[in-house]
Amino acid sequence: MIAKLRGRVDSIGDGEAVIDVGGVGYLVFAPARTLADLAVGQAADLAVETHVREDHIHLYGFSTAADRQMFRTLTTVQGVGAKVGLAILSVLSADEAARAVAAGDYAPFRRAAGVGPKLAQRIVAELKDRLPGFAAPLAAPTGRGDSPAPAGRLVDDAVSALVNLGYGRTEAFTVVSRTAHQLGESTPIAQLIGAALRELGGQEGGARG
Repeated sequence: MIAKLRGRVDSIGDGEAVIDVGGVGYLVFAPARTLADLAVGQAADLAVETHVREDHIHLYGFSTAADRQMFRTLTTVQGVGAKVGLAILSVLSADEAARAVAAGDYAPFRRAAGVGPKLAQRIVAELKDRLPGFAAPLAAPTGRGDSPAPAGRLVDDAVSALVNLGYGRTEAFTVVSRTAHQLGESTPIAQLIGAALRELGGQEGGARG
């Protein structure tokens, strides 16, 4: 099984590239974000996922091992094949996808070609408890040791308030989770929302247009 390719970019096409490794050209299917990092004639170093079928062997290339692992995880969801997995990773990094799942936000996945609302919701539902290696820890260290996360209801209510003010759910969830860890689980919700708004760059009582 091929797990990595390091060589020179021979050509770049629609959704694919040919990597010359010692005179042998490997056709690699890749997300748009990975292809954007490549240039013909330049060196390439790709993490590779190999799919072996009766009638073909396909190589899928990624800029990072994290993106490759996210591809593997996404394609375990019913309805997400290799093509859709690449489409998702064309618009979202592994970290962005994980944060959307953690936030219960399926909207970012709908930006990918071939992902409708039902499939986006299924991705979030099925992966919610399966991405700890990507999404955690959402909060930065605070010097409080391994203290437990704040009550989920507090975070959910604060996130809902920020979403109502016009912020994206994933963005709001990330900032509120980090802020809640910093301030502690007994923080009044108004104080939590105010601190999150300051980090988001919002003004008191303001909303995004």
